[in-house]
Amino acid sequence: MINNYFKIAWRNVLKNKTIVGINVAGLALSLACCILIFSVVSYHLSFDNFHNNSDRIYRIVTEMHRDNIAYNPNVPSPLGKKLRADFNYGEQVTCIATFREEVFVVRGATENKKFKEEEGLSFTEPNYFEIFNFQLQKGNIKTALIEPNTAIITQNAAQKYFGQEDAIGKTLWLNNKIALTITGILKNLPENTDRKTEIYASYSTFKQYDEWLAGEDSWGGIASGVESYILLRPNVDPVQVEKSMQPYVKKFRPNSSNVHHYKLQPLSDIHFNADYHGAMERKYLWILSIIGLFLIATACVNFINLATAQSLKRSKEVGLRKVMGSMKNQIFWQFLSETTLVVGLSIFIGLALSYLFMPFVNEFFQSKMSLNLFSNYSLPLFLLILGLVVILFSGSYPGLKLAGFQPVAALKGKLSQQHIGGLNTRRTLIITQFAISQVLIIGIMVVMGQMKYTKKADLGFSKDAILMVETGAEGKALTLKTLKNQFKQIPGVEKVSICHEAPATTDIWNNSVKFDNSSEEVNFGTNMKAADEDYLSTFDLELVAGKNLHASDTVSEFMVNEAFTRKLNLKTPDDAIGKILSADGGSMVGPIVGIVKDFHERSFRDEIGAVAFMTSNDNYGNFALKINMNDAKSTIENIEKVWNDQYPNEVFEYQFLYKSIAEFYHTEAMMLTLIQFFAFIALFVGCLGLFGLVSFMVVQKTKEIGIRKVLGSSLSDILLIFGKEFSFLIFIAFFIASPIGWYFMKLWLQDFEYRIEISPFYFLYTVGFTLTIALLTVSYQAIKAAVMNPVKALKTE
Repeated sequence: MINNYFKIAWRNVLKNKTIVGINVAGLALSLACCILIFSVVSYHLSFDNFHNNSDRIYRIVTEMHRDNIAYNPNVPSPLGKKLRADFNYGEQVTCIATFREEVFVVRGATENKKFKEEEGLSFTEPNYFEIFNFQLQKGNIKTALIEPNTAIITQNAAQKYFGQEDAIGKTLWLNNKIALTITGILKNLPENTDRKTEIYASYSTFKQYDEWLAGEDSWGGIASGVESYILLRPNVDPVQVEKSMQPYVKKFRPNSSNVHHYKLQPLSDIHFNADYHGAMERKYLWILSIIGLFLIATACVNFINLATAQSLKRSKEVGLRKVMGSMKNQIFWQFLSETTLVVGLSIFIGLALSYLFMPFVNEFFQSKMSLNLFSNYSLPLFLLILGLVVILFSGSYPGLKLAGFQPVAALKGKLSQQHIGGLNTRRTLIITQFAISQVLIIGIMVVMGQMKYTKKADLGFSKDAILMVETGAEGKALTLKTLKNQFKQIPGVEKVSICHEAPATTDIWNNSVKFDNSSEEVNFGTNMKAADEDYLSTFDLELVAGKNLHASDTVSEFMVNEAFTRKLNLKTPDDAIGKILSADGGSMVGPIVGIVKDFHERSFRDEIGAVAFMTSNDNYGNFALKINMNDAKSTIENIEKVWNDQYPNEVFEYQFLYKSIAEFYHTEAMMLTLIQFFAFIALFVGCLGLFGLVSFMVVQKTKEIGIRKVLGSSLSDILLIFGKEFSFLIFIAFFIASPIGWYFMKLWLQDFEYRIEISPFYFLYTVGFTLTIALLTVSYQAIKAAVMNPVKALKTE
């Protein structure tokens, strides 16, 4: 019986190639998108879930309470050791300090090889590898990181630095200063981990890198990359551990207005929590999943629409089957077998398309995902469940309608549209399709508007033609001044400043300060920016009161921004001039000499905060060079030559400021591209269905069109028959999609402190664009019917 079902199903597929082709194209595209979305979502959900006892691994993080609450994934460096000494909540407590963008040198007899390690290195306690299951290929994991100046590296790093030689016993030089002897080789890290560092030095070496930060008394601040992890004992409540750490704040930071609250963050939350710099927010995975659901729904609606529209053509077949003894359930399963054949073919093509597009997806997400159809049970299971859902959802309604035909009425050809669900059913399905497409288009318009705003809005400083070049690890005062003067002599270099960072950056140096000789710290954080006397002119920052900083190697005076004075509730910015500012625990003291006009020192998600500028050679990290872009390539080559002459053992790197600012919105830009792509697919699939439906309607209305032409109807009158019907449906879809799109995009915009208003233009564009695409789709078949000879049309019956 089953064999007979599929044999007849195959004949019907061959008989209706156009309709089947439309269904297969729509389903295959939608299924391919769903498979890729499933791969992306699964990939991100798998991050760091392979560690033993991953449900008991936590990172200790910091909530910083001032005038608002800030979140930091890092902690004071002594915290982990103190917790380990005072309490036995953890089977293991470990400390790790990670520093990115470090230079490593392999010294040779005649030549030194230098490398810039983007992921840097981690100073790591040995028990780190008892919490995280990263396996050692060579060496002893328990002893490899006990002694100072020892390190373990991954297989990739060993190949990179030492080629085919055995790396054990070899020496790497960190910044050409600190020798690290290789004592172990780690197996290459899995792709699905947030711990990307490939060089791990012993924690006892940390003091050689930064003596204060590695000390037992460095509770005063939090440095980026300094983390503590804990593997809790079974049945230990994380809340109890957090309560036990509360006394540390009063004991070690009694006078700070920056009140720390140490919290435990589950390992499963690290990859997704944006507050603590997670790589991928869960909401974006939900968005992708919902879009995938929309695409499948759109393709299924196509199938139902076209299947019900064709039911009248099959009415006599059904009537004859019933007269010959076929039961209702047999006709139903016959149609479901046809659906299964179409869906099976669509899954095969969709899977092939997924394999084809996976390299582009990996390049887009900067990942190494793969479609493991035979080595990973999750993908075949997903395809099986998805296939069954699509078969039942797409095939059940048309199958039940077909099976429910009365044989006498079917054989006499007396069945009407009402017997197959009527026009209202198909209209509802078309409205659903285009409502989905329009919600996506509204989303595109709003995201594009916000992204355009972030690019065009006045940041309060100049970001164009600014080149940021690191100062190098050996940046002495005399060296920096010499380099600055040499840069100025290069043709094409217009201005040069030495600074800690650009005005807007993700590298925030937040500090607690005292104002006007007060014994109490102010109740807000201040973003400290070390900058020389040319900083304002290089970045076109505006001075609204007072004067610029004078040239100095040390801290002697400050400038602050307008937000700083507002947070102090001063009547005018001038009231801050001459007042003494004390920062960094009293190591930086000086009068405020100038007020800088507010500028966006972070992304548009954050309000403009308090900023203080000071000269401080010890805290400079970059040269900012404003260059003439007419001959940028030659200018950059000359900059590199001068820089390499000064730092022969380091790696020259640069970045244009506008590009680093664009990185603030990398996730949004990525999601915009994805939504644009998926909206195109949804619209394309909807139009495929519309094309098939109009083709069927043309056949149904052939005689009507012929009569109308005989009676004098023009081409435009005939086109209006089809156009007004679908235009009406698209407008209904628009009125459904508009409030849904508005609501969700309003929610999305709430993440931005500075944002656009949702313009009515976005909605007008959406309905206009959708209407245009739909009418173009309809017009081909409609025009074809309208120009047909009425004599031939009337002969069709």
